[in-house]
Amino acid sequence: MLFEFGPRSALLLPFVVPGAVLAAHLLGRAARHGALADGLLGVLLLLNVLPVAQWMLGYAGWYDSHDGYSTVMFYVPWQPWLAWGPVFYLYFRSLTNQEFSLRRQWGHLAPGLLYVGLYAGAALYDLGWGRALHGQPLPHHFGTKGAAAQWLDGLSPATDLLNYALMLGYGLATLRLFRRYRRYLDDNFSDTARLRFRGLRNLLLAALLGLLLWLGFEVLNRAVGPLGYDGYWYAYLANGALIYYLSIVGLHANYAAVAPLRFEPEAEAPEVFRLAAVPPLPAPAAAAAVSAVSVAPAGAVALGAPAVATPENAPAPDLAPELLPWREKLRQLMAEEQPWLEPELTLAELAHRLRTNTSLLSHVINTGCGQNFNDFVNSYRVAEAERKLQDPRFAHYSLVGIALEAGFNSKSTFNRVFKKLTGRTPGEVSRPKS
Repeated sequence: MLFEFGPRSALLLPFVVPGAVLAAHLLGRAARHGALADGLLGVLLLLNVLPVAQWMLGYAGWYDSHDGYSTVMFYVPWQPWLAWGPVFYLYFRSLTNQEFSLRRQWGHLAPGLLYVGLYAGAALYDLGWGRALHGQPLPHHFGTKGAAAQWLDGLSPATDLLNYALMLGYGLATLRLFRRYRRYLDDNFSDTARLRFRGLRNLLLAALLGLLLWLGFEVLNRAVGPLGYDGYWYAYLANGALIYYLSIVGLHANYAAVAPLRFEPEAEAPEVFRLAAVPPLPAPAAAAAVSAVSVAPAGAVALGAPAVATPENAPAPDLAPELLPWREKLRQLMAEEQPWLEPELTLAELAHRLRTNTSLLSHVINTGCGQNFNDFVNSYRVAEAERKLQDPRFAHYSLVGIALEAGFNSKSTFNRVFKKLTGRTPGEVSRPKS
C-alpha cells in the first residue's frame, strides 16, 4: 500500500491507528452486548479519526498518486462534522439513562446520515453507473474523480456553515443537560462524584473551543489569503490530540456508569408532587441545616438539637399535613437504621425501605426538610464526622478514616461536602489529643 512517511504524515499516524482500533473494538462490543453507550462512543471516535486520517493520507501521497488511491480519497465522507454534535448529545443521553433507546431519536442523526448517503450515491453514480457499467472515464483530477464527487465539493461552503451551527447548537443543548443532570444526581444519589462525568463536560467545552479555533482558521483563510494544507495541518494535529482525550474520558465514563441512572430531561413529576417546590438552600442555610442533626445518646443521629460545632439551627419548611407522617417515618428510619452510613445510598433504596415511591419521598425531603436528597443524607454524615472529630476515642483516626466511618466514599468528597455544609474544612475542626 502506498504510504510515504514524512514529518506530517508520520506525526498524524499515532492518532489515527489507535483511534480506529479502539473505535472498532467499541463498536464490536456494542454489537455483542447491546451497549448503546459503547457504540456511540465508537462512532464519536470515528468522527474524530476520519478528518485526521484524510490529512494523514493526503500527506502520505494518496491525492497525488493519480490512481485508485486518489479515487478513494474523493468518495469517503472524511469530514462528518454534521454528526458530531448530535452523536455527542445522544451519547450523553445513553450514559445517563440506562433505558435510553435510539428508537425515536434518529431524527437527530438525519443530517449526518444524509451526508454519508450523498457520498455513497456519488460513488454509485460515478464508479458504478458511469465507469463500471458504461465504461466512462472519470473526468476530473487526472482521471480519478467523477462528476458527482466534483458536485459534492461545490456543497462544501453550505455544509461547513451547517456543521458549525449544529456543533454549536447541540453543544449548548448538551451543556444545559449537564446542569439538569447535576440536579437529578443531587435529588437521587448520596455519592455523586463518579457519576458527574466532569471529564465529558470538559471535553465538550474543549470541542466548542476547537470550533472557535476552526472559525478562526476560516476567517484567516478568507481575510489573509489561502492558508494552504500546511496551515490547516496544525488544526488536524490538535484534533488528533482530541482523539486521545475522548478515548480516556469516554472509557472512564462508560465504566463509571454502573449505577441505576434514569435521567430523562423531558419527564416531569406527577402533578400532585409539583407543589411549590423548595429551591436548594444557599450555602449558609445549607450549613445551618446540618445543625438540625444531633447525636443521640446511643450514637444514632436524629433531627432536632444543634450538632457539635455547627451554625445556628435552621427550621425546616412547612409540609402539607397529609405528608407529615412520612417526614416522621423518614426521621425515625434515619435515626434507627442509619442508612446514611452506606456510601452508595440512593433515593430509590431509601424509598424502598420506607415502602413508598421516590416521587413522594423526594417531595418530603425537598419541601419538608428544605434540602435535596444529597444534602439531606450528607448532613447526617457531616454531623457524624463532627462528632467523631471531637471524640477522644477517635483522636488516632486519620481524616480519611473519619470520612469512611461517617459514610463517605472518599476523602475528596468528604472535604467538599464538609466545606459546603459547615463552611469549614475538616482540618479546621479542633481535635482532642489522644
